[in-house]
Amino acid sequence: MKKHNIILQPSGSRGQVEEGMSVRSAARELGVEIESICAENATCGKCMVLIEEGRFEKYNIDSKRENVSPVTNEESAYFARRSKLLKDKGWEVGQVRLSCQCKIRGDVLINVPEESRGNKQIVRKSATNREIEVKPAIRKYLVSMTPPNLERPIADWERLAKGLETSMGLVRGSDEKLPRWYDLTVDYQCLRGLSSTLRAAKWNVTVSVWQDKEVIEVQAGYVEDSYGAAVDIGSTTVALYLCNLRTGEMLAAESEMNPQIVYGEDVMSRIQYTIEHKDGLEKLHKAIISTLNKLLKQAVKSANMSLRGTKQSPTGAEIASGKERPRNDIKIEDILEMVLVGNSTMHHILLNLNPKDLGLAPFVPAIHRSVDVKARELGLHINPSGNIHVLPTIASFVGADTSAMIVAEEPHMQDENWLLIDVGTNAELILGNRKRLLCTSTPTGPALEGAHVEYGMRAAPGAIERVNIDEKTLEPRYKIVGETEWNTGKAKGICGSAIIDSVAELFRAGIVDSRGKFKKDLNSARIRQGESGWEYIIAWADETSIGRDIPMTQQDVRQIQLAKAALFTAARTLLKRSGLESPDKIILAGGFGSYIDKEKAMLIGLIPDCELDKVYAVGNAAGDGARIALLNVEKRNEIDSVTRKVERFELPTDPEFQNQFMLATSFPHMSEPFPHIAHLIPNRVADPLAKNFMTK
Repeated sequence: MKKHNIILQPSGSRGQVEEGMSVRSAARELGVEIESICAENATCGKCMVLIEEGRFEKYNIDSKRENVSPVTNEESAYFARRSKLLKDKGWEVGQVRLSCQCKIRGDVLINVPEESRGNKQIVRKSATNREIEVKPAIRKYLVSMTPPNLERPIADWERLAKGLETSMGLVRGSDEKLPRWYDLTVDYQCLRGLSSTLRAAKWNVTVSVWQDKEVIEVQAGYVEDSYGAAVDIGSTTVALYLCNLRTGEMLAAESEMNPQIVYGEDVMSRIQYTIEHKDGLEKLHKAIISTLNKLLKQAVKSANMSLRGTKQSPTGAEIASGKERPRNDIKIEDILEMVLVGNSTMHHILLNLNPKDLGLAPFVPAIHRSVDVKARELGLHINPSGNIHVLPTIASFVGADTSAMIVAEEPHMQDENWLLIDVGTNAELILGNRKRLLCTSTPTGPALEGAHVEYGMRAAPGAIERVNIDEKTLEPRYKIVGETEWNTGKAKGICGSAIIDSVAELFRAGIVDSRGKFKKDLNSARIRQGESGWEYIIAWADETSIGRDIPMTQQDVRQIQLAKAALFTAARTLLKRSGLESPDKIILAGGFGSYIDKEKAMLIGLIPDCELDKVYAVGNAAGDGARIALLNVEKRNEIDSVTRKVERFELPTDPEFQNQFMLATSFPHMSEPFPHIAHLIPNRVADPLAKNFMTK
C-alpha cells in the first residue's frame, strides 16, 4: 500500500500513513486526538481541520488540497449550514475539511484548530506572584464642567481640557517641565463621540488620559477602574494576562498555541515563509492578531465569571444609599492599553513589518526602540483609541521578550554576574551585572519541545513528562502528564522535559557514551536495533494509547546533542567575553525552562557548570516583565535606557564558534570538568578527540 507524509500542527506530530486513510484516523495513529461526537457522520463539525497549501522546505513536501480526497456531499451540506462560521473565521470550503470525511492521497500539512483538538496542549506560561509598584500609563480623572451658554460658548474639547486642569493638578506657567492644560491632545476616535457623551452625562465625566498628555476615553459619570492586558508572544505559545490598571490585580490569564506554527516551527522558517510567499507576511500577521482577539475575549469572559463568583451583587438599598455602586461586567472595549513582547521575528510580524532582513546578513531589524501604536491600526478589538506598547528589541534575534525578562529579573541592578536563559526554539541569553550586560541568541530548534524527536510531542495529556532509569536493571520509570502516580496511565508520546530527562538518564545509566552513541553489548530487551538504528524503549506498546513502542532513538539523541551544544556554546561565548569561568547564578526562564530538571540539564551540558542551588527556574519571565511594564510606566523608560547599553554579540561572527560547538556536542562536554555534577558520572574519562578542537 502506498504511503504519504502527513504533518499535523500545532502538535508537530508527523509520520507516514497509508493512502486512503481518513485524516482523523491518521491523526489518531500519530497520537493526535481530534474531536468528534457524531460517530464520523459529518454532522457535528467538531473535527474540522485546515489543509495548508504551499512548499514547506522544512519537511520537504508540497502540501495542497489536491492531496486529499474531494469535498463530500455530507461536508458540503454541513458547511452550507455553517456559512457564517466560515465567514467569521475567514475559511473557505476546500481549505477547511471535516477530518472524518477527508482521505489522504498525497503529502499534506494539516492545521488542527484549537477547538478541534481532543487533548488540548498544556501551555506552561502561568504568571508568577511579584510585587509590582502600580504606576500605569492610563489615569482616570473626574471632571465636572459648567455647560456652555451664549456668554461662554467655548468648544467642547477646550472646555474639557480646561476642566482637567484642576483634576490633574496641571500648572499654567513658565516652567516647561510641567504640563499645561492646553498641551493636552485628544485621540481622534475619542473626539468623534465627545460632544454627545458630554451632553448625555450632563457635563460630569470620567476622563482617561494616557501618559498625562492624551485623552483617549471620556465616560459618563464616575468610573473607577481601567483595564489592560500584557501579552507574551512566543514562537510556540501565546500567553495573555488581563489586569486592573488601578489596583494591579491580575483578573484572568489565557494562553494558546501560536497559530503561526503551521507556517514554520522556528523563526527562520517563518521568515523564509514570508520571503517565498507573496501573502506570507499577511497570513502570519492576521493569524496572530486573530489569536490575540480570541484570547482577549476569553480573558474578559473569565474575569467576569470570576468576579461574579467572588462578589455578591449589591442590594437595591445599598445602591440607593450610595454605599455600593452596581458592578458592571468588564467589556473588551474597557481595555485601554496592551503591552506586548516577543522575539524579534514575532515582534516584526505582530507590527506587520517585513522580517526578511532579520534573516539575511547583517541581520538588521526595522526598529530597536519601543513602539506605541493605536489598537485600531493593528485590528485589535480593545478600545480603538487604546494604546499598544511594544517593548524594545535588543539585537537581530534578541527581542522584546528578552527586554521583558530584564524588566522582571533586573540583572542590571545586581553586583553578581547572572546568566539569564530563555529556553525555547530560539534561545536568548543575557549575562552580566549593573556594570555590564552582554547578550546573544542561538537557534536550538524545536527538538527541545518535542519536534524532530520520533515520538516527541508538546505537553498534553498522555505525554511522558518525567523519566528515570535504574542504572542496575536499566528499567525505566516514567510519569505522564495528567497522572499523579509514576508508571500509570497510557503514554502517547514524550514531551520536552522528559526528552531532557531521557537523554540524561541514558548517559548516566551508561546506555549511551559521552559522544551519544548507544552501547550495543548491554543485557536489556529495551536496547535494540530498530528501523532507524539503535534505540531504548521507554514504554512498551501495551503501555501506550497508540499501540506502538515509544523509544528514544539514536537520531533523537543526536537532535538533543545539536540543540544543547548550540545553547552551551552561546553561554560559554558570553562567559569568555566577560572573563568569567562560570556565572554566579543561572536563571532559566520560559515555560519550558521551568520544567527542566536542572541537574539533568547540567548533566548533558545544556547549561554551564554552576552550584546547583544557584540555578533557578522563574517561569514566564517575559510575560511577567510585560505585566510589570503594563502596570508601571516608569519601567518602560528604564528598559529603553538599559537595552541601548546591552552589548550585542552575534555568534556567527565568532571564529571559535565551530570548534566550541563540536566540544559541546559531548555529554556533558569534551573538555570542561563540570565539578558540580561529577558525582553522577564517577567513571568519566577524558575524550582524546578534545585536543583536535582545542588546538585549532
